[in-house]
Amino acid sequence: MTDEAHDARAHGLLPDAGLLARGLAALRIFFGVILFANGVAKLFEFRTIEIGPWKTFLINKEGARNVLEFEVNERGGDGTEVPLLKSIVNDVMLPNWDVVQWLITAVELGAGLALILGLASRLAALVDLAQQLFLQLVYLSSSRWMFEQPHEWVPLVILALVPAGRVWGLDARLWLRTRRWPF
Repeated sequence: MTDEAHDARAHGLLPDAGLLARGLAALRIFFGVILFANGVAKLFEFRTIEIGPWKTFLINKEGARNVLEFEVNERGGDGTEVPLLKSIVNDVMLPNWDVVQWLITAVELGAGLALILGLASRLAALVDLAQQLFLQLVYLSSSRWMFEQPHEWVPLVILALVPAGRVWGLDARLWLRTRRWPF
């Protein structure tokens, strides 16, 4: 530890490691709930949620397809300018939507549940990171809000790198047994 870090720690400027670990665990669980909820909406085909005056929605399978079609083909008139993206979406994903929709649902349910439970949480974050980076490509040339997707994938990069599943998660037990990634 450097003298500067030692001084910062001695003067109470650095937070406790346990506090940081609990904060990352809370972030992990929060992201897991988001993913899992969208996966449940796709699985049971619902979109709208109304609780008293609060009205909101989740992205179901039809919504996911509509986002892909619109963002890739129509946003701004001609859709995306990202090379090959129109071909991937229009020639592979949309014609095979009967399979793709279930892959998306499985990723959201599986990665979401794993993040909630802290089970192979770095792997779960990495799996969903692929989905979020794909969406970043979809939004890349569509004149969207600058942070439309980074707020989705930057925390997943952190969760893929940091073993956040060892606090309030099952990764702690698995780490003690294996001492290997992704625990």
